[in-house]
Amino acid sequence: MSQRIELLIVSGMSGAGRSTAARSLEDLGWFVIDNLPPTLVQDTLAAIADRADIDRVAVVVDVRGGVLFDDLQSELTDLHSAGTPVRTLFLEASDTVLVRRFESSRRPHPLQAGDRIVDGLARERELLADLRGEADLVIDTSEMTVHDLRRAIDAAFRDHEESVRLRATVLSFGFKHGIPVDADYVLDVRFLPNPHWVPELRPLTGLDARVNDYVVAAPPARDFLERATALLDVASDGFLREGKAYITIGIGCTGGHHRSVAMAENLAARLVKSGVETRVVHRDIGRE
Repeated sequence: MSQRIELLIVSGMSGAGRSTAARSLEDLGWFVIDNLPPTLVQDTLAAIADRADIDRVAVVVDVRGGVLFDDLQSELTDLHSAGTPVRTLFLEASDTVLVRRFESSRRPHPLQAGDRIVDGLARERELLADLRGEADLVIDTSEMTVHDLRRAIDAAFRDHEESVRLRATVLSFGFKHGIPVDADYVLDVRFLPNPHWVPELRPLTGLDARVNDYVVAAPPARDFLERATALLDVASDGFLREGKAYITIGIGCTGGHHRSVAMAENLAARLVKSGVETRVVHRDIGRE
């Protein structure tokens, strides 16, 4: 099999956005195959190895394959052993969001089997636990629109011709709304002075210059940014050696309006200066 073909396995929870991800990858020039039985992956790659116009193949594999899905882990092991460049994208979402999506589409969960949707989701999470733990990139779509997901796929998989370098998503959030499940690092900035208790700053967000200045003016904030940047500098080479080119860094404060937003913006700016391709997402900035 030709080693020039790059393989991406796309999987994840039903309803988390696999179809949107597949269409986005097609728009980026990937050859996408949906719901291919895992045992046919190697044969499929061999069949298209001599096609000069195909060098990136994305295979959507999920629990719709029934018992055939059980072969995925062994197939991934065989692909790695054969030296095939393979990565895994896993799409995640909370049960609450997935139930709502299934109810709005009026479709049953593929593992529901006459029970409730949540029962099907529980079975699916158990089946996918190992795959999720080993995935190269996990995207939580709970708070994403279709357009947000397309932008995330574009940020992760565009510019194929460029040399591989670390790409990061810096995600601000509020602890009271829950820790982001797709974060590789979670950094807590609740130790910093809180603009919420300053009347003229309370209605603003960390995107406002006055809030940003208030947060960053604290010496611990500058120390935090320097240490966080140094930590990611140390880890970046190791991530790339292990084939993990995409990381998500969650920065949390109480509500996700002030401190986490300002610190996420400042950390992202530092990462960009150090050569990390970075996008910023403020998950909870509009929540009460």
